[in-house]
Amino acid sequence: MIYFDHNATTPLDGRVLEAMSPFLTSFYCNPSSLYRHGRLARSAVDTAREQVAALLDTTAASIIFTSGGTEANNLALASIPVGGKLAVAATEHPSISEPAKRLGRQGHGLAVIAVDADGLLTEDALTKLDAFQPQFISVMLANNETGVIQDVARYAGAWRDKGIIVHTDAVQAAGKVPVSFKQLNVHLLSLSSHKIYGPKGCGALVFDKSVPINPLIVGGGQEQDLRSGTENVAAIVGFGKAAELAKAGLAESGQRLLALRNLLEARLAEIPGLTIFAQSALRLPNTVQFGLPHVDGEMLLMKLDKKNIAVSSGSACASGGSEPSPVLTAMGVGPALAKSALRLSLGQSSTEAEISQFITVLKGLVCQA
Repeated sequence: MIYFDHNATTPLDGRVLEAMSPFLTSFYCNPSSLYRHGRLARSAVDTAREQVAALLDTTAASIIFTSGGTEANNLALASIPVGGKLAVAATEHPSISEPAKRLGRQGHGLAVIAVDADGLLTEDALTKLDAFQPQFISVMLANNETGVIQDVARYAGAWRDKGIIVHTDAVQAAGKVPVSFKQLNVHLLSLSSHKIYGPKGCGALVFDKSVPINPLIVGGGQEQDLRSGTENVAAIVGFGKAAELAKAGLAESGQRLLALRNLLEARLAEIPGLTIFAQSALRLPNTVQFGLPHVDGEMLLMKLDKKNIAVSSGSACASGGSEPSPVLTAMGVGPALAKSALRLSLGQSSTEAEISQFITVLKGLVCQA
């Protein structure tokens, strides 16, 4: 299979599996237990916390392990002050936009920050935001569909100076581009293991100690009493190893993926009428989203699947719906073109030969449409 859907999930790195294996078999004890094997499990969790912190240029004490990016995002939103107003970007992942809407229905003031045709926050929207005076703002660092990178650090410092709690969803950015919790000036940052060749079911919320976190899960006191429940030691160990590998290979991987993305876009330009969304914006080096007039994106995806090529029509967490992508809609893309959209996200295993084969197959399918 040609796999071009790494933004949905990445395969488990063999070195990560090797690191996890002992904690699925021999060292299975509860890390809260005081006997030797329990202490060994606790030490492994502590090491993983250091590894994840190193990837994000932060301290181990600022890492709360969660079940994934979705839980981390929901936990971040739970820190909104009672009765406080919140603002989220129009292009957020559903794990931010949906709980934000729920908070809005519960009486919190909610503002949606508009974006331009490239998916970037507009100056007009930022001016309106000043008038709205939110207590909490969430802006995604890198969009999962278009790959567009927001200049979060530029805004976050000013927002912090106004006493606003700032969160960024860095699930797609971490491991693909350098991410420094310190330099971003945010209070809260979410990430996920399975986006960086680690196991599914594990993520983290990075938090500034100045922000009071309201736990979603209570009972056992784990994770500094902020996320109770016996730790998934094997997954956390895998997450830590994946973070270590991502940090070590970040520069080389980024250059290789960017070269492949440039090749892909050059070949896509050979297809008449094809539009690459947000092509002029700074984007992740592995992500391309495009649309074709008079083509049904879901149908094209299924035809590619029959050719053993895996791509996405947008967010894997929101697929299957009949409505066009909210991200593209927010960017002003018309419904017909938005519903034609396909996203390709490259990864460690991607090659020039696979891109060439994909283009050949795509051209054949488009001609048949």
